[in-house]
Amino acid sequence: MFKLIRNYIFWSYERGSFHYDVMVTAILLFMFVSPWFINFNDKPVETVALHASEVLVREAGRDGESSRFIYQIRADDLDGAKTDAERKAAILRVIEPISGEVTLDHYEAVYDAQHRVVAYNAWVLR
Repeated sequence: MFKLIRNYIFWSYERGSFHYDVMVTAILLFMFVSPWFINFNDKPVETVALHASEVLVREAGRDGESSRFIYQIRADDLDGAKTDAERKAAILRVIEPISGEVTLDHYEAVYDAQHRVVAYNAWVLR
């Protein structure tokens, strides 16, 4: 029994043998079944445009005849807009040269780890 376990640990079975197939099956089972039972805490990192000229665009489906997009604009690009109306106008000033005439549906702030606003996600219909 000890020799069997030692051979499994040191992977000493020949390729194509029964024990080799058992080891490969155990590894594949771990790879495909473990994410259902183990929380690895792996989540995508929220990306923020790094340079002033960058605007991130993601498709967000369709709304009837219109296409819906999410634009991420850096907070620095809004030229210090304080009120809601100023922010909407500043967001449209940044987006419209890129995509043409659009309708701003809504927007929300993106915060960093210190809870400072670093960008805005704007849902746009085109």
